[in-house]
Amino acid sequence: MGILRLSHVEIRVPDLELATAYYAEVVGMYETAREPDRVFLKCWDEHQHHSVILRFEPTYGLNHMGWKVQFHEDLDTYTDQLTNAGFKVTRFAHGEIGPGHGESIRFAMPSGHMMELVYGMDQVGNLLPLTNPPPKPLNLIGFAPPRLDHIFITCEDVGLNTRFLQDVLGFHLTEQILGDDGFQIATWLEHSHTSHDIALVTGQDGGLHHFAYWVDDWTAIRDVADVLAYHGVHIEKNPTRHGATRGHCLYFFDPAGNRNEAFTGGYYVDPEEPPVTWTEAEMGRAIFYFDGVVNQDFLTVHS
Repeated sequence: MGILRLSHVEIRVPDLELATAYYAEVVGMYETAREPDRVFLKCWDEHQHHSVILRFEPTYGLNHMGWKVQFHEDLDTYTDQLTNAGFKVTRFAHGEIGPGHGESIRFAMPSGHMMELVYGMDQVGNLLPLTNPPPKPLNLIGFAPPRLDHIFITCEDVGLNTRFLQDVLGFHLTEQILGDDGFQIATWLEHSHTSHDIALVTGQDGGLHHFAYWVDDWTAIRDVADVLAYHGVHIEKNPTRHGATRGHCLYFFDPAGNRNEAFTGGYYVDPEEPPVTWTEAEMGRAIFYFDGVVNQDFLTVHS
């Protein structure tokens, strides 16, 4: 029982139609519902109703992130844990806060990031038949990632928020960058037994660094770059790999300025395994293993 994986993100965009066109035609997501100020989208291999929500607002950044829980009772269990730890929890009925949305609880991390645990989101199916399916649909557009993968946020006190995720929500720490003073500069944590589902780096409270789509392999990373270049999308970091998590990656921006990533690789981990530690001197190699350098522009975040 407990948290299974990242369920969805809601991001702010100042031009809803432009952002919808980007996520539908360049990324290749599918619109599942629309309200006057919100558009709901999913990737082709996701069964649940949505994984990205675009909300019209004059700024850009993250409104909230949602996490899928396995059982209805998990909502009660986490409500008790959060309340006992001194956090205010708000509960919503199925469909109360959006079409297709499951029953959920919402609360703020110490950093101010809004988190949501959701159970029973409507299942709309992927784009494949359940009998004798092909490996993937033949009519995909954009770079068409199969699913949402992880989120990377910023906070002033990485250690405090990492302990919250571990102690209250049961996340497992897989990797960390420790400063020369012993404080955590960045951390990577998981619930799905992959290298990470969420990561934190030192920066402003409430900041979104990026959210990432899973693609199947290194060749797919190259194909993403081809699609982005063709559409004139700003590519921030050409195909490369991380030291931390061992993943292959590519970074780029949506039209509003929200940073996206295409990600693949990594490893599987058991909960009892100790974290990998990177020193401050090797922070550049932890982020970009080939270059060994991470510049200040890449650490710029959006609130």
